[in-house]
Amino acid sequence: MFKRKEAVNLDRDDAQGGSAIISGDEAEGLKKIFGRSVRIRQVDAGSCNACEWECIALGNPVYDVSRYGIDFVASPRHADILLVTGPISKSMVLALRQTYRATPGPRIIIGCGDCTVDGGIYRGSYAVTDGLRGILPVAGIIPGCPPGPAEIARGGRLIVKGLIKE
Repeated sequence: MFKRKEAVNLDRDDAQGGSAIISGDEAEGLKKIFGRSVRIRQVDAGSCNACEWECIALGNPVYDVSRYGIDFVASPRHADILLVTGPISKSMVLALRQTYRATPGPRIIIGCGDCTVDGGIYRGSYAVTDGLRGILPVAGIIPGCPPGPAEIARGGRLIVKGLIKE
């Protein structure tokens, strides 16, 4: 009746040319930066919740990013990476800055979705800002509306990989 879906193998290249979420060298680089597994705090800054649903899917059995030592946490005080979604509503700017200050260093800020670039479909609204880059120091942005779970995983990997090389 139901067809079982195979787990997505994020360890190696797929048919579309995607690459592994974390290679052995990158995992070692993460350990050098953080000293342990990576903890992510996802922050909704006024989004439509599409990006949040895609982030939630990262924890399901198909993607299961926890097998790579990547965990989502409830408090910014336990986070290494802030994954920000949404167009950054003006009412969320102060809360976002406070969340940033509560995050221990080294702080890595990643924008998730087109809205974090310039407001996305909400651009020009009286209620949103001109994007995340004007508010916090951003390591990178994962494009898409919304980006799928595999794109979020791979985009985060590429951003962190760039930080490891620096």
